[in-house]
Amino acid sequence: MTRRQTKQIRIGNVAIGGGNPIALQSMTNAPTFDGILAQMQELQAIGCDIVRMAVPDMDAVRILHDLKNAGISMPIVADIHFDYRLAVESVSAGADKIRINPGNIGAPENTRAVVQACGDRIPIRIGVNGGSLEADILRKHGKVTPQALVDSAVSNIQLLEKYDFHNIVVSVKSSSVPHMIEANRILSELYDYPLHLGVTEAGTVKTGTIKGAVGIGGLLATGIGDTVRVSLTGPLAEEIVTGREILKAADRWHGGGVNIISCPTCARAKVDIAAIATQLEAAVAREFDHRASKMFTVAVMGCAVNGPGEARDADLGIACGDGEGLLFKHGKPERKVSEGEILAVLMQEIKAEMQD
Repeated sequence: MTRRQTKQIRIGNVAIGGGNPIALQSMTNAPTFDGILAQMQELQAIGCDIVRMAVPDMDAVRILHDLKNAGISMPIVADIHFDYRLAVESVSAGADKIRINPGNIGAPENTRAVVQACGDRIPIRIGVNGGSLEADILRKHGKVTPQALVDSAVSNIQLLEKYDFHNIVVSVKSSSVPHMIEANRILSELYDYPLHLGVTEAGTVKTGTIKGAVGIGGLLATGIGDTVRVSLTGPLAEEIVTGREILKAADRWHGGGVNIISCPTCARAKVDIAAIATQLEAAVAREFDHRASKMFTVAVMGCAVNGPGEARDADLGIACGDGEGLLFKHGKPERKVSEGEILAVLMQEIKAEMQD
């Protein structure tokens, strides 16, 4: 499905919206400069495009300043709550974007001060969250609903636009996947500002991955979304790895790498497909990453029913029989390979193809 066309917004050296590749984000959680720097370096190395950090006080503003001078090339987003002065100081410290909820930083004059500090150069991300809706909106709707989330976003957008500020990214998140999907769907019909997608408080790596795949992936597949964060209670790297896989599944990934297709197996399978696919996935993760120059699809199939067809449609495939498999390359059968050789042969062929 065609992507929704949105306004291009530049965040440091990354542009989102306007047809640009969908950017992957994460957020640090360490309290010290050394800890945050280490997390940002790890995220940067595995392909994170934009990183956010909490700025609860002036010590964090100073850390932000030091990080901008420590070789972090990713755009850094300053996450501000309640004290608008921290947003103003974060701009001076070098933040590439400010994330605020204008409704929780006090009087409208406070928002105007942030807008003036950002000027034409620094975008503002409006962050609406189901857990922190304005009291008047909650009274109106009685509880958190998709329309309540939209009403909050619209109110905050209008406040920024009142001060002639249009360098805006909008984020509407909820721990309810249906609420998050519906709110973003409604917003996408009201404005052309880029949308940052995420399911907040999504849970551990397992449950959070499922919620993110349904919420983020579902919207991406319908053409909605310009940048994403998969919120996980777990290692930060998992957010980027998972986000990348969601982009691939939604056919929104613009980078390279290896896409593995494998069948769920059935009683017809005479080869241990689960072991081969699992080992291949781990080997590919070690050898190839987001910096690969092209996307390459490998099919690991277990029997003669769908195996030859899937293997033939992939760049490389193995259609297994009784203790062996038929190797396909770019749709053509090549040779038979014994079960014990399958993993090594597939890796050898992948390496040769990716080096071309």
